[in-house]
Amino acid sequence: MANKSGATRLGFALMLKFFELEGRFPRREDVPKAAVDYVAGQVKVDAAQFAEYRWSGSTIEYHRAQIRRFHGFREPTVADEDKLTFWLADKI
Repeated sequence: MANKSGATRLGFALMLKFFELEGRFPRREDVPKAAVDYVAGQVKVDAAQFAEYRWSGSTIEYHRAQIRRFHGFREPTVADEDKLTFWLADKI
């Protein structure tokens, strides 16, 4: 997070924590105001800047990739889907 500032820093921090707790990425409306206020204090960014965080585009895609990598996840592939299908057919 050292290379992020303002709305980008706050949005990234909130996405990182949400992913850690929920195992998925949030939508804007999933993030409670109390969480925004708390995390804003932790990362030393004005909570009002969260409204400026962009929820589409290359920046958020890059943030998601960074968070997945940090937690040891990756996006699923077609091969993963095939393996899951065979596993489900075998087990269920």
